[in-house]
Amino acid sequence: MTFEQQWLEYDYNPFVVFNSNGKIISLNSEAQFLLGSINPAELFELAQAYASISFGFKTSFLDLEYGRYKFFALTVGYEDENQIGIKLYQSPSFKLNTVKPEGELTNIFTLTDLCISTNSISSPVKYTKNYDPTIPDIIINSNKFIKVLNKMYACVQENETIDTKVFYRIGEHIKFEDKKYSIFSISVDANNIDKTKSSELKNFAEANEFHIEVGQSLTLNIPMITD
Repeated sequence: MTFEQQWLEYDYNPFVVFNSNGKIISLNSEAQFLLGSINPAELFELAQAYASISFGFKTSFLDLEYGRYKFFALTVGYEDENQIGIKLYQSPSFKLNTVKPEGELTNIFTLTDLCISTNSISSPVKYTKNYDPTIPDIIINSNKFIKVLNKMYACVQENETIDTKVFYRIGEHIKFEDKKYSIFSISVDANNIDKTKSSELKNFAEANEFHIEVGQSLTLNIPMITD
C-alpha cells in the first residue's frame, strides 16, 4: 500500500466504497468492525440517501448509533454512476483524567502480547490481533496496564475467539499542562462479555487511573504520551 492508502486503512473512522449494485468494492479496517453491527445493504442505503444530487461530495451532520459505534457526521462522494463511497465520523465517547499519567517509555504492543500469551496458556480460546503500527512507544505504568488488560481478558474467557485491536483515535486528544496529546485505544472484542466482571473492571480501571468503555466490546482509552 502507498503511504496515503495506509492512512486510510488505519483511519479511526469507517470508510466503504460500493459499486452501483451495493456490493462492497473496498473498505478500511475500522469498517470491517463496523459491519459486525450493521448490514452492508443498510450502509449502502445510507450512502444513497445522503449523496449529493449531482456528482461530488457532501457532508451531513446527524447522530447515528450501531452497536458500540456512535457517529456525528458522514461524507458521501461519487464521481460517476459506477461507485459511491461513504465515510462515517465517530463521536468522542469518553473523558480522561486531567492528571498526566506517570510511568516509563514502553512498547504497548509488547505489553499487549505478553497479556495475550499469559491468558492463552492452556486455553482453547483463539486470540486474534489487529494493531496499528504507527502508534509509538508511550509513557505508561506497565504494571497497572497489565493488571487492567488481564482483567479485560478475564471478562471474555467464555468465547471461542477474542479479538484485540490497538488503534489511533483520529481527531481526539487530551491536554496535560497546556500540551495536547493524541489518544489511542485497545479494544477487546468477543461475542460474550461477563457483565458482572465488566462492572468490576470499570471500577478497577478507574482506581488505576485508566478509562474503559464497556459495551459490545471492552475499550481502554490511553493518552499517547511520548515524553
